[in-house]
Parts: sequence; C-alpha cells; structure tokens
Amino acid sequence: MKQVLELTGFVALVQGVLGLVHELTHWHVGFVQRLGFLDGYEVYASAGLVVSAFALFAAAESRRSG
Repeated sequence: MKQVLELTGFVALVQGVLGLVHELTHWHVGFVQRLGFLDGYEVYASAGLVVSAFALFAAAESRRSG
C-alpha cells in the first residue's frame, strides 16, 4: 500500500508541476490542460495536484512497510 501511495503521489506531483509549467511558459506538456471541464481553472487544479501529492507522500510515510 505504501508503494501505491508513493506512486500516486509521484504522478500527481509530476502532473501538477507540468500543469504549472504549461501555464507559465505555454509549453504543451501535462494532462491538466487537456481536460475540458477545467477550462479556466488549470492553475488551481495544478496547485491542488501538487498539494495532494505532498499529502499522499505524508500518508505513505505514516504507513508501515509491507
């Protein structure tokens, strides 16, 4: 379970950072800008993904190995 939380946190962190990079540089990277229902809220969704990633990392640390 710990590895699943860490993997999910890593994916959320990467996608959140890529979404912020897209908003700042207009590079076409990441997944957040491709979701139509988030139109206009990409920065908030990306920041939420970054915060969620740190919460997932904290949850993974509180779990025992195995």
